[in-house]
Amino acid sequence: MNVVHSFAPIVDRNATTLILGSMPGVASLEAQQYYAHPRNAFWPIMGSLFGAGLDLPYDARTARLRSHGIAVWDVLKLCTRQGSLDSAIVESSIVTNDFDGLFAEYASIDRVFFNGAKAAESYRRYVGKPETLPHVSFTRLPSTSPAHAALSGDAKIRAWSAALRPAPASGSAG
Repeated sequence: MNVVHSFAPIVDRNATTLILGSMPGVASLEAQQYYAHPRNAFWPIMGSLFGAGLDLPYDARTARLRSHGIAVWDVLKLCTRQGSLDSAIVESSIVTNDFDGLFAEYASIDRVFFNGAKAAESYRRYVGKPETLPHVSFTRLPSTSPAHAALSGDAKIRAWSAALRPAPASGSAG
């Protein structure tokens, strides 16, 4: 078993939306990049929504997300796990990230989207009930992981797009 550590958040003062995963997989840990597995749908989805797709270098993708008020982090700070699957996480080893500190420092975050069931379940179980932050909406979306094969890539894009689609600019002609 390996002790696995998550990454620092991708966040800045403009953040209004936080996307939470559970814990980076092996490919992400090796690359030191969020969602680095080549079959993970995260970056293709971010590409279709915000122009932050795989055609851009990683730093440009993360900058593009930040420019749209999108922050990315994981629920877990560290855990013991063999391989990449969430089901392999040893529950007794879980340490969560500091969400009290994050929400205090970035008070403009008012929407949280969980990337899959494990992230949502871990947040509720180890961090606290979302109801403790009444000004923040919490929504579970389908996992972008290639291990979540119950939905096609197109179905994942549709679900994420419906939730995250940027609001139209006010005052635009229609």
